[in-house]
Amino acid sequence: MKHELRNLISGKNPVRDGELIQTISCYLKGSAGASQMAKEQKHYKKKETEVLKGYITKNNLWVPAINLDDYVSEGAEQKVYLNDSRHVIKLNDAIYYNSWEDYLNNLLLHNYFFTDTAYELTGFTEENDVLYAVVKQPFVKATEPTNLQLVKEFLGENGFINTKNHDYYNPQLDIILEDLHDENVLTKNGTLYFIDTVFYIKEGFYKD
Repeated sequence: MKHELRNLISGKNPVRDGELIQTISCYLKGSAGASQMAKEQKHYKKKETEVLKGYITKNNLWVPAINLDDYVSEGAEQKVYLNDSRHVIKLNDAIYYNSWEDYLNNLLLHNYFFTDTAYELTGFTEENDVLYAVVKQPFVKATEPTNLQLVKEFLGENGFINTKNHDYYNPQLDIILEDLHDENVLTKNGTLYFIDTVFYIKEGFYKD
């Protein structure tokens, strides 16, 4: 699976709704403007954002203003709007990540593991000088509270070990999965739906 996921991240393997995500991610990887700096450096993300904005403009990926009347909720990293009866629109500024590339990798991993709530990147928008990715996702209406023990058991069966609270780690893949509380994992008719995930790739992911 690790080899398959590496190919997914590199754009060699397809994933649901992942074509644009992979295209932009590969562009950022190869951009001299950002790649000359290490992700840990203070100004890396700022430089990467400038490169990304140029790509967005060149490829007409700016999304028209979101209808604020359709506002649903927001958290530390994103704002959520109702798109129609079947989808929501989420604006995410990638605040949880050192780079936009890492955020895009998160989307790809989510779409691989949780296809029923896959993100579709529709473009980008900017508010008060803050850049947001605009993603569309199936709308899930919970029918019952989520049993977090069932979440733990489900992830355990798929190789993810609970490390603390709502955070998990897959030692075989060297992937971290965080923030899986009962607002980010919904239950509809007895089925778990992972609607907001935070994936991080560790260095061992790229090693055999």
